[in-house]
Amino acid sequence: MDDTVTILGAGIVGICCALSLQNRGVKVRLIDRGAPGQETSYGNAGIISPWSIVPQAMPGILKSIPGMLLDRNGPLSVRPSFWPKMISWGLRFAAHSNAKAAHATSDAMEILCQPSIMLYRRHLQGTGHEHLVADSFYVHAFRNASKASLNDLGYKIRENKGAELELIGGDALRQLEPALSPAFKAAVLIKGQARAVSPGRIGTALAQKALDQGAEILRTDVSGLTRQADGTWALATSDGTVQTKNLVIAAGVWSAALLKPLGLDVPLVAERGYTVEFPNAAININNSVMDVDAKIVASSMLEGVRVAGSSEFGAIDAPANPRKKALLKAQAKAMFPDLGTKGTVFWMGRRPSFPDSLPALGAVDGAQGLFTAFGHSHYGLMMAPKSGELIADLVAGVAPNTDLSPFSPQRF
Repeated sequence: MDDTVTILGAGIVGICCALSLQNRGVKVRLIDRGAPGQETSYGNAGIISPWSIVPQAMPGILKSIPGMLLDRNGPLSVRPSFWPKMISWGLRFAAHSNAKAAHATSDAMEILCQPSIMLYRRHLQGTGHEHLVADSFYVHAFRNASKASLNDLGYKIRENKGAELELIGGDALRQLEPALSPAFKAAVLIKGQARAVSPGRIGTALAQKALDQGAEILRTDVSGLTRQADGTWALATSDGTVQTKNLVIAAGVWSAALLKPLGLDVPLVAERGYTVEFPNAAININNSVMDVDAKIVASSMLEGVRVAGSSEFGAIDAPANPRKKALLKAQAKAMFPDLGTKGTVFWMGRRPSFPDSLPALGAVDGAQGLFTAFGHSHYGLMMAPKSGELIADLVAGVAPNTDLSPFSPQRF
């Protein structure tokens, strides 16, 4: 058996793991049932940010959750059949909804998010697709100007870590984003950002780079993994058994089911997100813009204007909720009154979410040669490059100059 490292999952995290391993002279094999980079990260809102370092669990959020759940048009919903699993996950989430935990989690998120722009540009260099990452602001747009405050804990956390923020009024906002509705009266600008102008094309371009550098890419279903007597790992696939000495599990929300038979039971859920894309938008958005009331993000991409949002907790294989298309379309028109809606494209993806907003990243105790790189929640696109760097160091036997304990797969 050769020393090829097998990466289960060819989403953006798996692809970045592959590229970082190749940079260390390691041969890699990617396995996925679908085309590389075309699953969860494909429908991302496109934000690549050193400053997306504020977790979902924040002080005060528990008070707002009942109202969001009761609002049929709100940003949060739970499928009825999913409530039994949601309760235990929600209790863990609640335990992290305090200032101390928020600061600690933010410190860990900073490790993964801070170098995201630099690492993407390094990976894309020489591919001919360098334009897929563009400089941008992240515009948090408010209808009620009194709610736009840089004293908000999330903004203070960013500012204390060096982010450049600016509070602007309605007139300045209109100059920055002329297509935005005049109903928005203020905004907080988070500067020093970038955006993916096509997350799917980034996945394709980087997978092709890995392939050109000698990676093997297998399109097949994986039904299980077992530890062999000789210490290697065997993956049961629809095309036979694949054996490997070192295995990285980067299969997103599907990772938990593969690890459970090995005794690693993690509180990972499918936090389903929806997007609508407007290929005939007839407007341009200069930056990534979030409607802070609706909790949706809009951005111009190569395929048109994309509006992404919603957190719907449900079974992995539950069908998409068709109501979300009409809702997102209406919310998009409320943001951008002149938006052209002909030929709207609807999409749903499954965010792999842990209750503390951090991924499972590292070696599995007692399972030599087994590593995890999944559970990146809302932040997978921006956390992927640094996650790949850390995993590559671990697999290659290089001690990371980083405390990985916050990301331990055994932390729960």
